[in-house]
Amino acid sequence: MIQYMLRPAKRFAVLIPGVVIAYFSVRNIFPYFEQRLPLSLAIFITYALAAYVLVPALIRLFRIVYPAKHLPMYCVTPDGFASDPLNIGIIGTRRQLITAMEQSGWHVADPHRFRYLIRHLAGTLFDWTYYNAPVSSLYLFGRKQDIAFEIPLPGGSGKRHHVRFWATTYEQGKRLSFRNIHWHHRKAHIQGDNLLWVGAASLDVGFGFIRHNLQITHSIDPDTNKERELIVRKLKGQKLVKKTESINLGKPYRLVNRVLRGYFNADGNMTIVTL
Repeated sequence: MIQYMLRPAKRFAVLIPGVVIAYFSVRNIFPYFEQRLPLSLAIFITYALAAYVLVPALIRLFRIVYPAKHLPMYCVTPDGFASDPLNIGIIGTRRQLITAMEQSGWHVADPHRFRYLIRHLAGTLFDWTYYNAPVSSLYLFGRKQDIAFEIPLPGGSGKRHHVRFWATTYEQGKRLSFRNIHWHHRKAHIQGDNLLWVGAASLDVGFGFIRHNLQITHSIDPDTNKERELIVRKLKGQKLVKKTESINLGKPYRLVNRVLRGYFNADGNMTIVTL
C-alpha cells in the first residue's frame, strides 16, 4: 500500500525540475533572445537550452546526490531515467567480443565525435545507410557503455538492431549470479582477460520525444527478449559459443520508459554467452 502511495509522489517529484526550468526559460531566457533574434530562432534556442542543457543538468545533480544502490534491471539515460533492459552478457576479452560480434554480422558503433554525428545526421536526413552510426550514451552506475554494436535495417528512419556493452568482472569459481558481478572498478575491467560484458539489446523502430524534456530520440520495440535471442542465435550460427547460461535479475516486468507512449517488456533474465 505504501509503495502505491509513494509512486504518484515520486512521479510528481520528477516533474518539478521541468516545471522550474520551464518557468525560468519563459521568464528569463526567452525574453533575452527575443530582443536580439528572430522569433523562430529565439524559440528554438530557448527550447534547446532547456531540453538539452538545463533539465538534464538539474536531474543529473539529483542522481549524484541520490545514486542507485542496487544492481539494475535496465540501464538509464544520462539524467537517470529508465531506458533499455539488461538482457545479454558475453564472457571474453574485448578483442574476442569485437571479433565475434563482427563475424556474426554486427558493426561497431562509432564514437560521439563531431564528424560522425554530422554523418549520422546526414544519413538520417537523406536516408543513407550508416553501418557504424553513433548510439546515444546510456549508463550503469554512472558509467556509459564501453562499446556498442548495431545492424541497420532496410527502410532507414533510425531503424536498427543495437546493443550496448559494459565491461564488468565477476568471481570465478562460483555460480554466476548478479551478486558476484562487479561494476565499479572500471580501470580493472577494460584491460582484463576474463571479462563479463553486460549488455542491453533493443530494436530501434523510429523516433519519438523524451517525456521529461522533449528531446528527440529513438523509440524501441517493446519485445526486448527477441533482441537477446537474435544475438545468441547469430553467435551460435557462426559456431562462436562455448556455452550459454541464464541468470535471473528479477520478475518479468513491463516498464514505461522515457519516450512518450513508449514502453518495453522484459522477462527479467540475462542470457550469458561464453565465447
